[in-house]
Amino acid sequence: MQMTSAPHLLAEDGPEYERILGDALRHAHERPDLEGVGDRLNTEQLRTMALSATALITAAAATEYEHYVKARGELRRAATAEGTDGDPAADGARSTSAGSGAGIGAVITVLTPLLAGSAAVIFLLVGYLVKAVGPSVAFGGSMVAAGWFFAAVAAAAILVAAIGLLVTALRNGATSLAAEDEEQELPEDVARAREAWRHALLERGILPFLRDALADPTAGPAARTPHRSPNRIPKVGYSRPDFSGPDDGPAAGPRPTFTSPDFTGPDFGGPEHRPD
Repeated sequence: MQMTSAPHLLAEDGPEYERILGDALRHAHERPDLEGVGDRLNTEQLRTMALSATALITAAAATEYEHYVKARGELRRAATAEGTDGDPAADGARSTSAGSGAGIGAVITVLTPLLAGSAAVIFLLVGYLVKAVGPSVAFGGSMVAAGWFFAAVAAAAILVAAIGLLVTALRNGATSLAAEDEEQELPEDVARAREAWRHALLERGILPFLRDALADPTAGPAARTPHRSPNRIPKVGYSRPDFSGPDDGPAAGPRPTFTSPDFTGPDFGGPEHRPD
């Protein structure tokens, strides 16, 4: 289930709210005030209720959240101002030239193995056919030599492409790690504001909501799988006919009685059959 949007919670902070909620539910057994988790309401039910009440829960830490958003916004504005120093036209030209170079390099890296491999197959096939038809023809040997040359070029291009992919993967990994380190190494005021919001959200928002949900007398028991007897036929959308038996079903009513027809004998026949 996706988290419902709160008017004072930005979309980028939604995953952080869900993470704090998940940690609270995961460690609920360590808190005596949440010992009812799993008895009346399970973790999935509580998670669904808390996600539906996001606006109510996050309102308890609205002050700390506004301070955190303000500090984070000032940090981003400062970083943006530093990044735009210098000549914007020169920066755009450098970006365009770098993008064009990367595009041409990618095209060459992809096309070189394909073209060289195709040429190698053609030259080798034609050369060996010519040598098989006329062994004395020198043209066949030249074709074979050219085919092996293009085969070597294709192999070298494949090796260069593999090395390029490896270098790109390592560079992207280093970039992502640097981004994570930058996220973790925030300035002291921003990090302190974020930690204050997290603490207030947990202590004044999430935990009181979970306690109130567990203490609600109208909350039903946690969903459990009922134990079914192997000899009992489950009801699947329709009801069985009421068969009466010794242990199940209503008491059997009196069965209808049938009377045999009155057969007449010699002494009970009609007047036409009586003996004189």
